[in-house]
Amino acid sequence: MSTHKEHICDVLVIGSGASGLSLALHLASTQKVMVLSKGPRNEGATYYAQGGIAAVFDENDSIESHVEDTQIAGDGLCNEDVVNFIAENAKECVQWLIDGGVPFDLDEDSKEDEPKFHLTREGGHSHRRILHAADATGMAVQTSLQDNVLHHPNINVLERHNALDLITRKKIGITGANRILGAYVWNRDREAVETIRAKFVVLATGGASKVYQYTSNPDVSSGDGIAMAWRAGCRVANLEFNQFHPTCLFHPEARNFLLTEALRGEGAYLRRPDGTRFMADFDARAELAPRDVVARAIDYEMKRLGADCMYIDISHKDPEFVIKHFPTIYEKLMTYGFDLTKQAVPIVPAAHYTCGGVMVDKNGQTDLEGLYAIGEVSYTGLHGANRMASNSLLECVVYAWAAAQHIGDNAAKAEIPPSLPHWDESQVSCSDEEVVLQHNWHELRLFMWDYVGIVRSTKRLERALRRIELLKQETHEYYSNFRVSNNLLEMRNLLQVAELMVRCAMARKESRGLHYTIDYPDKQEESGPTILVPDFPC
Repeated sequence: MSTHKEHICDVLVIGSGASGLSLALHLASTQKVMVLSKGPRNEGATYYAQGGIAAVFDENDSIESHVEDTQIAGDGLCNEDVVNFIAENAKECVQWLIDGGVPFDLDEDSKEDEPKFHLTREGGHSHRRILHAADATGMAVQTSLQDNVLHHPNINVLERHNALDLITRKKIGITGANRILGAYVWNRDREAVETIRAKFVVLATGGASKVYQYTSNPDVSSGDGIAMAWRAGCRVANLEFNQFHPTCLFHPEARNFLLTEALRGEGAYLRRPDGTRFMADFDARAELAPRDVVARAIDYEMKRLGADCMYIDISHKDPEFVIKHFPTIYEKLMTYGFDLTKQAVPIVPAAHYTCGGVMVDKNGQTDLEGLYAIGEVSYTGLHGANRMASNSLLECVVYAWAAAQHIGDNAAKAEIPPSLPHWDESQVSCSDEEVVLQHNWHELRLFMWDYVGIVRSTKRLERALRRIELLKQETHEYYSNFRVSNNLLEMRNLLQVAELMVRCAMARKESRGLHYTIDYPDKQEESGPTILVPDFPC
């Protein structure tokens, strides 16, 4: 008797962060939605987002200003239509979060019948337009969305389920126009591959910063959606632009604790070990320069001085103000022996955000019919060569809304596919060489940090590509002979995304935004997105 398990739904959402849960809630009144979460449902990048979400709520601000700031930060590579689309729909989509119970901070003079939100400012923004819940906005958004999902009868969340690969008509040999049919998923509790049939599949898997040795991201950020979409024949773009957050805590026991950009927005200084400030030497905006400028400046100063870290200092501000606005950071730092109100805190840059991804249109639809990608997994054109602070959660909720609208409009014409082939494990065995994966895992993340990090060169990129090709061969052999595991699936996906990152970086013969190469230090006069097309497009 077969032990294979099959699920059926209208919409399969792969990922349980802000974009995935928002889309599920938008659709659940008319569709049966299944949401996959690799681990616990809150173990994603959304939960750890500190700063906030950008939208024009201040009467002295304007959509035009939000658009202009985003384009400046994006260093000439933003898609203007997309930037306008997101900025114009920002307030309505953020209001949807508010109506759903997200407790954004209010101004002290706010009235109950006319709530006025406390808006902060972050790097690249010319106005205060960041709504936030103290310094734990992501936690507030994630918790609110989870509560709403938990009580909805049409949404089923499967925790500890990894998407393994997408199933398409072409993949299983059905003639005619190609489209998505569902996905194979790895049930980590049963240690078995299961099948999910669906009319539509939405990738909301987040980014790929786990490809780097040092990252602010949680362990689940392993580029799964990008790799799966590429294998299914979808184009990707701009994967050379990996944002390094300038200020992550430098401490041996704090592997990925981020110190929000809002600290600098509220007046924090960046200092050398001798206490002197340095950002004004690099940019007129000083500490409020965009993240690419700040990260390179910190990296430069560390290398110039041979220093292990730089420092962030807000101790010149009123202690009561600091504790009120940054309670989570304050309490966390105290556990490591740092008092944010009294001393400078050691920081280093760390991989933070994947600005490129799976190419989509304004509906979030990929090249493959029925397949959507929303949030950090996607390339919309919003971020260009560098993401402006607090535009990421905004992109999640706006594209969740847009994709849900498009899916809803097309749901009546789509059908749940017939029974799909089971995953074949008859020719594989259990591995007794897990150490091979661990070794390759550490090697990949280290050379990506060294060769494809904040500062690059052609030689470094070529070295990285050679190593990736060898590791891909080893991993493919391993994948072909042994049963799947969480580490194997993530290693396979990270290697694929690492290759795409390096290929994009090698194709860009200039330095722009987050991509800086010593061999091409200047910008080209004419530039556009870097687009990669699979050998076997969908």
